[in-house]
Amino acid sequence: MQYTTMPGIDKPVSRIVQGTIMLNFAELDENLALLDAVWAHGCTAFDTAHIYRLGECERVLGRWINSRGLRDQVVVIGKGAHHNEDRRRVTPFDITADLFDSLARQQTDYIDLYLLHRDDPSVPVGPLIEVLNEHLAAGRIRAFGSSNWRHERIEAANAYAEAHGLISFAAHSPHFSLAVQQQPPWPDCVSIAGPEQQIARDWYAHRQIPLFVWSSLAGGFFSGRFRRDNLDSFTSYYDQLCVQSYCTEDNFQRLERANILAEAKQLSAPQVALAYVLNQPLNIFALVGCRTEAEFQEVAEAAEMGLSAAEVAYLFNGE
Repeated sequence: MQYTTMPGIDKPVSRIVQGTIMLNFAELDENLALLDAVWAHGCTAFDTAHIYRLGECERVLGRWINSRGLRDQVVVIGKGAHHNEDRRRVTPFDITADLFDSLARQQTDYIDLYLLHRDDPSVPVGPLIEVLNEHLAAGRIRAFGSSNWRHERIEAANAYAEAHGLISFAAHSPHFSLAVQQQPPWPDCVSIAGPEQQIARDWYAHRQIPLFVWSSLAGGFFSGRFRRDNLDSFTSYYDQLCVQSYCTEDNFQRLERANILAEAKQLSAPQVALAYVLNQPLNIFALVGCRTEAEFQEVAEAAEMGLSAAEVAYLFNGE
């Protein structure tokens, strides 16, 4: 496992980050065993959010961390201020309310990296930066950033922070994968994959801002379960999201090239797809949603695999 450090976080952050959307109390023993196994394979960072399963994911994650005595070693990436059916919720009040909820659910005094889960471009950046700095000064968070914000808004927020002597965003969490989305899986998502997002990727590459990229394996698209001839057979919520978001002809061709390269390297297509993500000129951390120890072991091995620039280009464009 590869690790790096971030300003404000005095622990090593693994480049593979385990998601927690699968955590629930109905499968508590299995979930705790999964987290134990992921930790044993070197993962130190875990991604969660206020909105996931109405707080159940945060509660299970907190129970695991506290029962194992790992709070000083684990890096928790939390998210708040997600919109709901009633209103858009990117306000100082909602940030504060969600943060205190998350602290209570996880039974902890702080969250290592706190991200604003969505953006509302109609809201000025200044009050958001100010309230995040207040929570930072109070020790409730150690660093903060954004998820699904466009780079122009991040630039504006960081400019406000600099002009007012405040701490700015330390990280961002957009979508990025070898597979390009034909449509966002959820409203108000931001992706930096594909040729149309080259300007955004150049902006991040120049600044080397840590990027915690979600759906780095495209919601299971590279598993091989999705084929051109079976797309109408999927009934589960997340499988249907994958079909709607990633099952395009261009992506199927990328999957075929991933399979070719995987066979040559004696790897799997998901491993090659993850290596594509991690071998970019970006400061990338890959968020994964492994549901078994075997799945996590596979992606951990992929994190060690280097790809040449020619191989990266071949995977995406076939050239």
